[in-house]
Amino acid sequence: MSKFLVFGHQNPDTDAIASSYGWAYLERTAFGRDAEAVALGTPNEETAFALNYFGVEAPRVVESAKAEGVSQVILTDHNEFQQSISDIRDVEVAAVIDHHRVANFETANPLYMRLEPVGSASSIVYRAAKENSVELPKEVAGLLLSGLISDTLLLKSPTTHESDPQVAKELAEIAGVNLEEYGLELLKAGTNLASKSAAELIDIDAKTFELNGNNVRVAQVNTVDINDVLNRQEEIEAAISEAIVSEGYSDFVLMITDILNSNSEILALGSNMDKVEAAFNFKLDSNHAFLAGAVSRKKQVVPQLTESFNA
Repeated sequence: MSKFLVFGHQNPDTDAIASSYGWAYLERTAFGRDAEAVALGTPNEETAFALNYFGVEAPRVVESAKAEGVSQVILTDHNEFQQSISDIRDVEVAAVIDHHRVANFETANPLYMRLEPVGSASSIVYRAAKENSVELPKEVAGLLLSGLISDTLLLKSPTTHESDPQVAKELAEIAGVNLEEYGLELLKAGTNLASKSAAELIDIDAKTFELNGNNVRVAQVNTVDINDVLNRQEEIEAAISEAIVSEGYSDFVLMITDILNSNSEILALGSNMDKVEAAFNFKLDSNHAFLAGAVSRKKQVVPQLTESFNA
């Protein structure tokens, strides 16, 4: 029986790690397949907190599927090939478990796809477990809960689906934690930015989107004080400019999100700033502008950029 590698996107966030870990568990227990959860990058501090809290070893970091001797992979929390493993076009995608838009995606063979407009890929994994009568261990439930909390900012993001609060309640019960207390601990663990270099900061949670022929990098950092990040603007802009040149991005958009007050500051550099300004109907002042009520890259930033770049 061939082995499957299960992984989330590059620069994995908590949902990417949690959903791949949970789906690999489901593959082994419900479907009887040999599946291993791996990662396309080192877990960030928020994810490390969740892994440590529930006593789970971080998944192995891999760079090539073929180098691992596998021919089939399963993608969670993403489907766009530029966000996936380096040799994604050289292996068969057997399944996709995701809650994002579908773009730049094509396969040679039929596959299992489960795409739902819910708050996290972890939410989908949990429902699949229930459908298959799989009782999740505490640590698996805890990681899935962490993925849901992370992606919805403790159910406050507009990406939160009406079914997510019940999913969170059930997962918290299985994991043996208080939802609100654990959720705040988890989110605050991801706001320790002072120890990170500017280059590390802009790469904590970043994805590249192909928008009308432009490679647009959209990154997000969470904080309890936006000014703490803006005080480092000069070095952050230098890191962004270097990334634009070295990686070939046309534009770089950084969301600095206040998790306590649910607002963001947008810091942007690149060759299409007119399109960035049009996307959010604001004017950049010293390369940044306030975006009230914005906490979700998926729902409040990427769709607006997509429409503006395609106009």
